[in-house]
Amino acid sequence: MGIFVRSASEMDRTRSAAEDAGLSYKILDENIETSSRHVSLSTMHLAKGMEFRAVVVMACDDEVIPSQNRIETVADDADLAEVYDTERHLLYVACTRVRDYLLVTSGDSPSEFLDDLRM
Repeated sequence: MGIFVRSASEMDRTRSAAEDAGLSYKILDENIETSSRHVSLSTMHLAKGMEFRAVVVMACDDEVIPSQNRIETVADDADLAEVYDTERHLLYVACTRVRDYLLVTSGDSPSEFLDDLRM
């Protein structure tokens, strides 16, 4: 199982969720060594190329995805469009690491990008 969040600043939420569920977990880094005995916790950036039977994409909150910090650094509309495209792609990559079961969560203010996932 893989659990992904937008950035390292949301990783505490992921760790807490795994601990509350009584799951053994491993936080993945650039070395990306998954273990069948542990839930893999990672940022969305490291998700590319991985595959899991079940994936949870957590903390898909407004101002988390797309990243409010990235939006605030944008100088013009063309750059803003590029930020939105890359942020949307990041969520897409995280959600497509799954073979069988996908759960996407958010708090009280979900990301506008979640509308893109509805079928």
